Amino acid sequence: MSRRPSGAVARGAPVAVRALGLRPYPPVLEAMRRWVDASGADGPDEIWSLQHAPVYTQGQAGRAEHLLAPGDIPVIAADRGGQVTYHGPGQLVFYPLVQLRRLGLDVRQLVTALEQTAIGWLAELGVPAHRRSGAPGVYVGDAKIASLGLRIRKGRSYHGLAVNLAMDLEPFRRINPCGYPGLRVTQVADLLPAARVPSLAAAQHELLDHLARALGYTGWYCGGDELPVGGVDERG
Repeated sequence: MSRRPSGAVARGAPVAVRALGLRPYPPVLEAMRRWVDASGADGPDEIWSLQHAPVYTQGQAGRAEHLLAPGDIPVIAADRGGQVTYHGPGQLVFYPLVQLRRLGLDVRQLVTALEQTAIGWLAELGVPAHRRSGAPGVYVGDAKIASLGLRIRKGRSYHGLAVNLAMDLEPFRRINPCGYPGLRVTQVADLLPAARVPSLAAAQHELLDHLARALGYTGWYCGGDELPVGGVDERG
């Protein structure tokens, strides 16, 4: 964690993080859209860090056949790339709301930065993980441990990365995760002895360190714990 800067955030400075706790998906999705619409080219960058209440999100390429038996878990259409995935407590979600040109990144480089965030953190835990050609995300063996999906609008990214730490994986069996029938899903808690599984707070902090560096920031600082109201809010 770093000291809070003044002015617009760019490479070589720390980035603000909103630590939002456990949130239902729809208000967060709407807040991201408002943020992007209000930010403009010179607005600040932020990373939102949170968990979601149980929800299936269906990307823009999503097909109904990949929703096998959602039951009482809501299904929400999301304006990101990709197919269907599941979010729930015990999964850490990171939404980088950043201006790509200011960071000197294109979309492919942003995807790589998100994947490397999870791969680097897992390596520190002693869990070897890798990318898979043509199937964005992070895998341990043949099982997926982190998913990602993005939308770029007005030069800004939203949506982002979800890392499975210690959650109920059963809902993944009710879908074809990311549109792949039979894709196995795993989590840190199933790969390490219980004593070596980091707490949610520790994992969040460590992953934010990795993500800030991967995006070119010098670090991050706490920018609040509430969703912005009506778009970008002033920080002084």
